[in-house]
Amino acid sequence: MTVAVSRVSLVLLILLNLFRAPAWAQAPTGLSITIVEGEGAINNVRQRVNREPIVQVEDQNHKPIAGAVVIFLLPDQGASGAFPDGSHMLMTVTDNQGRAVARGIRPNNQSGPMQIRVTASFQGLTASSVIAQTNLAAAASASGFAGLSTTAKLVIILGIAGGAAAAGAIIATHSGGGSSSSSGSSSSGSTVTLSPGTPTVGGP
Repeated sequence: MTVAVSRVSLVLLILLNLFRAPAWAQAPTGLSITIVEGEGAINNVRQRVNREPIVQVEDQNHKPIAGAVVIFLLPDQGASGAFPDGSHMLMTVTDNQGRAVARGIRPNNQSGPMQIRVTASFQGLTASSVIAQTNLAAAASASGFAGLSTTAKLVIILGIAGGAAAAGAIIATHSGGGSSSSSGSSSSGSTVTLSPGTPTVGGP
């Protein structure tokens, strides 16, 4: 009941703004919408995270207009979302700073560009604008493996492990190659020297 009453009130405000006479001597002759927040925002579909769009309605002198009716409209298809009541439209009124906020948008599960259409009306004047956002299935990872496929990550891990195993095999092969006999004769095996560069094999 409360939602229905508020919608009726907003419709009445629109009608008054469209047809009523100016309340002061110098009525605005132009109307414009400035996007304050939300342009270019990326919405995380899985976490239902969205940056609330904020617009400011101004007159021809770029002064904010309080009491202007603002309508936010979400796409009906594709990447979109819904307001808390499940609809694709939100109607609100600008505050003393001429600003209106589209609160509670929940992005749907479809990734892609999303355009939020904004319309403002005040005393017979109207203005419109578009807020461009993007729905993504998940936020970009900040790790060093970001952008790599699972197979590529596995190859890197196995490559590191394989290098360590190869070094161990070289040590095992050469470490027991020669041992001193009881008669004091020298070993014929080779000595293995491991350094950060290429392993060097030298004589006794």
